[in-house]
Amino acid sequence: MKDHLPSRLLAPVVAVTAVGLTTYLYLRPALIRDPSATKPPAPARSPKWTVLPSLSTLQRDELPYPPDLLPGGRDVDTPYGSLRVYEWGPEAGEKVLLLHGIGTPCIALGEMARALADGGHRVMLFDFFGRGYSDSPTDVPHDARLYNTQLHLALASSPLPWSGADAFHHVGYSLGGAVAASFARHVPHALRSLVLVAPAGLVRPRHVSRTGRLLYSTGVLPEPLLRWLVRRRLEPPAPVDPEAVLDDDVAGESDATGGSTFDNALLDPARPELTVARVMRWQLAVHPGFVPAYRSTIRWAPIYGQGQGEWAPLRGILEERRAGREKNGLQGGRVCFVVGETDPVIVAGELEQDARLMLGEDAVDMRVVKGAGHEVGITRGREVAGIAMRYWQSIQAAQSCS
Repeated sequence: MKDHLPSRLLAPVVAVTAVGLTTYLYLRPALIRDPSATKPPAPARSPKWTVLPSLSTLQRDELPYPPDLLPGGRDVDTPYGSLRVYEWGPEAGEKVLLLHGIGTPCIALGEMARALADGGHRVMLFDFFGRGYSDSPTDVPHDARLYNTQLHLALASSPLPWSGADAFHHVGYSLGGAVAASFARHVPHALRSLVLVAPAGLVRPRHVSRTGRLLYSTGVLPEPLLRWLVRRRLEPPAPVDPEAVLDDDVAGESDATGGSTFDNALLDPARPELTVARVMRWQLAVHPGFVPAYRSTIRWAPIYGQGQGEWAPLRGILEERRAGREKNGLQGGRVCFVVGETDPVIVAGELEQDARLMLGEDAVDMRVVKGAGHEVGITRGREVAGIAMRYWQSIQAAQSCS
């Protein structure tokens, strides 16, 4: 019995010592860390900083996204990384803020912006975080909060005032349409009008394929594998005959593109070598933040089935304006929708039905562009700009008569 006593006494001592040592090792990093050294992770740097410095002027101009393709460019330092903004047009003109889609940077709306500037408007565009020449934060979700914050940062960077009542017209294309609707819900007084071009936000969940649900889920597959699979999925395919692709296949498998007609869309009519497919491949190759930003956007941004969440609150806001109550912003109490007749992603009939259900029958002004697909905001930019300007004129005419 005496021979076993020391071992019985020793066991608790060993256990207590082991627990204490384990606890110390676990807590040691926090105990020795300098509180002043705590900071968020660095953003993923855009090609502005990793590619352009080593290129000549000629080489820059030959890129799929020439940095000087649009006038009035500036790089804005923000807490989330650098933000690429373009602004030009008459300083005294009515202001228009344009938001691009999920994959292509803001040069996709270049023709629309040029047409608006030619019509006497002051225009602003910027690259969403993780696209084009904007950096991408790596520690926050790319959700409505981040996109709304980025919008405010871009507006505040202008030397001209873009705030206050009826400050600017808001035009959003695809993902940009969903972001614009979210912004309008929170600061309706600032918007002279809202024009949504093939907007996401009301896309019915049935258009999300099983593959898409798997790739943009969390905790199902290892993250490195998911990143590799999404990168492959975003790689534009070789050109195919558009007639050979069924609309349902495109809508269900493409996340937010519109098949071969979208991939081959020209970003600038004067530069036939600049296509959606080419700029997508370039971003995949040189922007380390592109795939994570895209994945996070699909996961968290207000793209699919957001009627009750982001759109329904706009209904009362628009009703107040139509009732003639003294309210700033969104005069006339309507939203102008522009959609391509053959768009397989934003289906015209579904969009109109769901928009009227969420916003009200009298709140929707629907325009369908004949012969256009999801690329309507890119290849038919001047036509869309004309629709927007005529819509604004109709609002002004109605106000002058009231």
